[in-house]
Amino acid sequence: MPGRTWKLCLLLLLGLGLGSQEALPPPCESEIYCHGELLHQVQMAKFYQDDKQFVDMPLSIAPEQVLQTFTELSRDHNHSIPREQLQAFVQEHFQAKGQELQPWTPADWKDSPQFLQKISDAKLRVWAGQLHQLWKKLGKKMKPEVLSHPERFSLIYSEHPFIVPGGRFVEFYYWDSYWVMEGLLLSEMAETVKGMLQNFLDLVKTYGHVPNGGRVYYLQRSQPPLLTLMMDCYLTHTNDTTFLQENIETLALELDFWTKNRTVSVSLEGKNYLLNRYYVPYGGPRPESYSKDTELADTLPEGDREALWAELKAGAESGWDFSSRWLIGGPNPNSLSGIRTSKLVPVDLNAFLCQAEELMSKFYSRLGRALATGSKGSTTPGNDSQATKYRTLRAQRLAALNAVLWDEETGAWFDYDLENKKKNQEFYPSNLTPLWAGCFSDPGVADKALKYLEDSRILTYQYGIPTSLQKTGQQWDSPNAWAPLQDLVIRGLAKAPLPRAQEVAFQLAQNWIRTNFDVYSQKSAMYEKYDISNGGQPGGGGEYEVQEGFGWTNGVVLMLLDRYGDRLTSGSQLAFLEPHCLVAALLPSLLFSLLPW
Repeated sequence: MPGRTWKLCLLLLLGLGLGSQEALPPPCESEIYCHGELLHQVQMAKFYQDDKQFVDMPLSIAPEQVLQTFTELSRDHNHSIPREQLQAFVQEHFQAKGQELQPWTPADWKDSPQFLQKISDAKLRVWAGQLHQLWKKLGKKMKPEVLSHPERFSLIYSEHPFIVPGGRFVEFYYWDSYWVMEGLLLSEMAETVKGMLQNFLDLVKTYGHVPNGGRVYYLQRSQPPLLTLMMDCYLTHTNDTTFLQENIETLALELDFWTKNRTVSVSLEGKNYLLNRYYVPYGGPRPESYSKDTELADTLPEGDREALWAELKAGAESGWDFSSRWLIGGPNPNSLSGIRTSKLVPVDLNAFLCQAEELMSKFYSRLGRALATGSKGSTTPGNDSQATKYRTLRAQRLAALNAVLWDEETGAWFDYDLENKKKNQEFYPSNLTPLWAGCFSDPGVADKALKYLEDSRILTYQYGIPTSLQKTGQQWDSPNAWAPLQDLVIRGLAKAPLPRAQEVAFQLAQNWIRTNFDVYSQKSAMYEKYDISNGGQPGGGGEYEVQEGFGWTNGVVLMLLDRYGDRLTSGSQLAFLEPHCLVAALLPSLLFSLLPW
């Protein structure tokens, strides 16, 4: 594509106009799966309904031979190969997608994990058993040829088998895997979790970060940084301190990636605060959505296209691809052409990093104690100084969260708009992520968060917490609801000492369980997202059809069934709570808490 090189260099130098950035070389050099004329011609021919299908197809021969044949064919047709000949070329040189993976039943899968016995409702208990069975369906293992001929695959080789989300997503994904791991640990599958963790740690050692997913075309971007939290969950279930000792420096390396490449300075009332944003300093269309990105860019002046593509990649890095969150302040609030992800400081990203910094401090302190008590195995030198370092980083981030993102009047945190120097006060469940992450200093935060949910009328939604109150047609907006966002709010409230907050958490959990159970009863499937506008049903919108599976949805349901299994019900005997019913339900616990004991 003419002019790409100099524009890309310019984009890197400018850092999208925000702060100083490291000008890293593009991590994916593939002229088949990541950029180049072959990718452009095939994807724009639209042989497949989903652009992802082509970039997931393995090569039949070495890439050099494929490129040489393509170059000759393209030259013979003045760089515009007739459709039939191009299709014949693809059929000859590429294999069907999925060839590099084989089904895998985890060796640590067992029939009846203990948590099932905690579920009182017989129908929910049977359902939980069926979700436990799904781990076998979602298990994948790479074939040996991915290791022996990595150049023929877009799949990044990983030594250990793993659980995939499902549907079109036949590789692992970064933040999805956290909720998958939580579910696997309830299913007593700690060895599977350890293998998945090791895959991620190996990726950090190789590339310096965890990519968005397990494909080379995802290497330019990451996803919400939950690797440290994954390690913490694994440790909680196994107490495998040796594994922590072996990998603590790799965890630190991943956090360094976010510090070096995703930090932005916010000046407020004469003070500078360092926070993080999603930011991908690479242009070019996303390979897995190539034709959509190209057609969208064609609606803009040529000089604006590389920046658009970089913003789309940043939106994908956020995990919210796509949402009105990233369109605020753009020329068209409902069009992706106005996306400006990197211009916002997101609440959830900074809460995740705040939590990671706290966990790293605890990890180093734990290793220091283990060394002091003569624990076997080597440890990282300077544990005390490292623990202090991360405590200091957390304190600095907490101060920045309070100063830049917290809104006392509303009782919530909000994404900060760097260009317009103001908070985006639209509702998103991510606004309460610091409550979930334990990253706040005000003990009255839970009470304020409850009032925020009430004022936003979120507690009137009967089937789940909406992703936003905006209807843009994007999949991370109304009327869709997503499992991880339910968890952010539910567990954030459940951790609070207030009985009222805990009761609201339970009712929100009941709503979500009922929605998932009802859809499963009708469809015999779990989905990545749900439409909660008129009863629960599979979600929609965005760039592709709703997918079945589904890794993180299963994980969140199992977590809720484990926490509330003695109270949750499958039937209709407990109506969804309207606001006046909610007040009635909460009144006894509220009065109890006010008694002068």
